[in-house]
Amino acid sequence: MIIVETRNIHKSFGSLKVLKGIDVAIEKGEITTIVGASGAGKTTFLQIAGTLLKQDQGKVIINGQEINGLRDKELARFRNLHIGFVFQFHHLLPEFTALENVCIPAFIANVSKSDAADRAREILIFLGLGDRISHKPSELSGGEQQRVAVARALINNPDVILADEPSGNLDSQNKKELHALFFELRRKYNQTFIIVTHDTDLAAMSDRTITMHDGRLVGEQAVS
Repeated sequence: MIIVETRNIHKSFGSLKVLKGIDVAIEKGEITTIVGASGAGKTTFLQIAGTLLKQDQGKVIINGQEINGLRDKELARFRNLHIGFVFQFHHLLPEFTALENVCIPAFIANVSKSDAADRAREILIFLGLGDRISHKPSELSGGEQQRVAVARALINNPDVILADEPSGNLDSQNKKELHALFFELRRKYNQTFIIVTHDTDLAAMSDRTITMHDGRLVGEQAVS
C-alpha cells in the first residue's frame, strides 16, 4: 500500500530551480532515507511532501488523498492528523513538561485532555521516558529531548513521519539509540518514515536509500 506519492514535483526560488521533477512512492511501514550533498534539494522535497511548502508543479498524494486542492485550514488539519515531523532541533516548548509537549498536536486535533495524556504517557513509556514524563526540556538530555520530539510526532498516529536530520545534533551513542528506535516504532506501530540524513549508518539500516543531486533523483538502492 502506497502511503506517500509525489509526481513530477518542481520547485524554484526565484531563478534558482531547486527540484526538477521528483517522482517517489513510499510503501506503508517502509523506512526510506534520502541522501545527497547539501543543496541537493532534500529538505525542500521533505517540506513539500509534508505540506509545509507548496510545489510549483506536480502532485502530492498522502494515503490516497491528493492534497493540492485543500484550502489552508483543511491542509493544516490534514497535516496535524496525518503527518508527524521530527527535526534536527527538537523545538520543544520550554515551559511545558515532556507529557504536555507531546500532547499539543492531540489538543489541536480536539482530542480530550485525558485521552491525549493517556496516549502520550503510553508512547513516552514505550520510548523509555516513563520516569521523565513530568520533566521540562531543560531537565532532559539531548537524546531524551529528541525522543520526546519523536513521541510528539507519533501522538496522532500519523500515516507517515518525516524526519530532517533527526540525529544530526546528537552524540554517537544517542544517534545509535534514535536510529534503533525508528525500527522499534515500525515493529510496534507499522510506522512509515521518510528521513533526510547525512548519516551513512542510518542510510545503511533503512529499507531503501534515495540519492538526490542538483534537484533530481539520481539513484535508488534497496537495502537487503
